[in-house]
Amino acid sequence: MTDIVSPKTRSRMMSGIKGKDTLPERLLRTELHKRGFRYRLHYKGLPGKPDLVLPRFKAIILIHGCFWHGHNCHLFKWPGTRPDFWKAKIDSNRVRDQRNLAIYHERGWRTLTIWECSLKGRTRLGTYQVAEIAARWIQFDSQDAEITGALTP
Repeated sequence: MTDIVSPKTRSRMMSGIKGKDTLPERLLRTELHKRGFRYRLHYKGLPGKPDLVLPRFKAIILIHGCFWHGHNCHLFKWPGTRPDFWKAKIDSNRVRDQRNLAIYHERGWRTLTIWECSLKGRTRLGTYQVAEIAARWIQFDSQDAEITGALTP
């Protein structure tokens, strides 16, 4: 399948996608801050510069885009153009994610991965509900966890 926009336009569009301070990240940060949580952003002392680090709770929150991290949900679809490039790119992102998680665990950190589909799309839980789940996890859960979109819309 060919792209519906020119290569130059597609390149401009893709280069405009931010890696940090994304809308889902900002929304969640606002909700957690309202609940009294304080965190460090993109902490350089840990590999991958995790989105939110809560040193007091020894907790890391990662907010993953479903496309960029290859999540198995309705928001992820393999691109029709340059399939070899995209497979290698997304696979390397997945490998890096697993390597970083292993390092966090070795250093005694707990991790919560929040997937984009929990905040937008037809299976979204909504920002408020995701923040409530995250707040409970930060305070009371000792295990790693993930928040994904609901199974049924």
